[in-house]
Amino acid sequence: MARFSKRLCLSALLLVAVSSIRAEESVSDDGVTVEVEEDDEYKTPQINPNSVYLTEHFDDEAAFKKRWVKSEAKKQGVDENIAKYDGKWEIQSPLRRILKNDLGLVLTTEAKHAAISTLLDRPFEFKDKPLVVQYEVTMQEGQNCGGAYLKLLSKGTNTKADLRKFHDQTPYTIMFGPDKCGNDNKLHFIFRHQNPKNGSFEEKHSKKPTQRLEDIYKDKEPHLYTLVVRPDNTFSVRVDGAEANSGSLLLDVTPPVNPPEEIDDPNDVKPADWDEREKIVDPTATKPDDWDEEAPAQIVDPNAVKPEGWLDNEPEMIPDPESTKPEDWDEEMDGEWEAPLMDNPACSAAPGCGAWKPPLIPNPNYKGPWRAPLVANPNYRGKWAPRRVPNPHYFRDDAPFRMTPVHAVGFELWSMSPMLLFDNLIITDDEAVAEEWARQTFALKKAKISSDSYSLWGRVLRATNYRPGYWAAYAIYCAIPVSIYIAYLVKRSREDSDAMTKKTDEVTEDDPHVSEGEGEGEGEDSPRRGKARLEDPAPAHDSEAEPEHDSEQEPELETQPDSTENTSPLVAEAGAGDAQRRRRVRKE
Repeated sequence: MARFSKRLCLSALLLVAVSSIRAEESVSDDGVTVEVEEDDEYKTPQINPNSVYLTEHFDDEAAFKKRWVKSEAKKQGVDENIAKYDGKWEIQSPLRRILKNDLGLVLTTEAKHAAISTLLDRPFEFKDKPLVVQYEVTMQEGQNCGGAYLKLLSKGTNTKADLRKFHDQTPYTIMFGPDKCGNDNKLHFIFRHQNPKNGSFEEKHSKKPTQRLEDIYKDKEPHLYTLVVRPDNTFSVRVDGAEANSGSLLLDVTPPVNPPEEIDDPNDVKPADWDEREKIVDPTATKPDDWDEEAPAQIVDPNAVKPEGWLDNEPEMIPDPESTKPEDWDEEMDGEWEAPLMDNPACSAAPGCGAWKPPLIPNPNYKGPWRAPLVANPNYRGKWAPRRVPNPHYFRDDAPFRMTPVHAVGFELWSMSPMLLFDNLIITDDEAVAEEWARQTFALKKAKISSDSYSLWGRVLRATNYRPGYWAAYAIYCAIPVSIYIAYLVKRSREDSDAMTKKTDEVTEDDPHVSEGEGEGEGEDSPRRGKARLEDPAPAHDSEAEPEHDSEQEPELETQPDSTENTSPLVAEAGAGDAQRRRRVRKE
């Protein structure tokens, strides 16, 4: 019973420990239920405004509504029914709240075009300082197909009226951020380069990242994306502070910034007599006189001999003698019935049955059709290629960093997964400023996530996919085995209790392994066992319970004095009839 009590106490302590892990539940203004794991208060990041061109933490919804403008345009080149930018943007708390009172910009809809933008505090001009763009994305529902990138809009988008016309064809200078559809995981860095010769623009795509990107689309955690473009024409792309891509604007983009100096002459044509054949058939070769093209490739083996015991008159297959015609067989409809064939049993012990034929072997005289050999072509002039001429569109731009100035930033997206959350956007010309911004925002979130991952509650959150609706089901799932275990312990305790009430310290006839002396020291009123007591008839079940006693034991019976401490077992005496007598084994 004490052991059960100890187990029950341990189980109760475990349940109390689990239930003591609390989560604070609150409802945001838009009715979205969120969970707060601890009271880690979020603080708005503070950065010197003179060192940035734009900072946006989305903490002030009133300021957001004044600053950001939703597009009223229509996407070009698509059906009129889906061309409108009618996706919904809202300021919300994350579904999984990491820091209390932290807010973000959320694209709540799916399968709809959505666009929103804002003007920079001051235009960024590509001169002698790097461009640093950094922001967070949390794909709260994962991502099946869609983008979460931003666009740095070029000079010309200067007013809020221009922002209301923001659409997919609005000129941009840089597009940067994650994009996925199916198994194609991308992290875009695209810039539009202006041809200095004719003023046209062409998109330049960076090479693919070296880092694997699958997790950022399915782990539902915040990730930090950083782009740095430097005046020395180098660039770096980082994810969560780790470099995922880097290179040169001159060498690591497609198509290249600078076109080739020469191109193939579009007017050049290959001459009619140009011979590109490196070898030709020897015109002087003739077939040898002894070349027999009619000889077969195989001939009968002249040395083959029929094996002994070959049964020439036995067919390999015979009709099955046990088969019978089906009763429903209609010869008019089905034709004449024939028994199915089976292997001839007479052939099983013989080398073979049927007409014997010698095997075929390769013909040593076979040469096949004659063909003239190939020789070098005396007129061979090599592979023809058009001549190279100067490229009329050639230019040399050694400073592709000097791009079109940036006046605004915006998100123009389409996604099959809703609840994309954007946060803590910064545009600056100092990498240290961006790092400090990340320390005050993203680093705190990651530290909180990391600390939660080591707690029991953090593991429960991950197991329930950070969905409050799953927690009740998870609690029931955990309670089932606990309840079964407690019921098992209760049952065991009852069985142990029943067993204890049935136990006595008196020697009984169905317990031949207990000595007589064990029952005598328990009290003065304890009954003494003597010879007369041993001669009492044994119960029926006692005789059945002791079949192992040897009836051939020595028949001598000795009665030990009551005071003697004899621990030898009692045995049955042979010839005692129904009322078997019991004696103790003599010690020699």
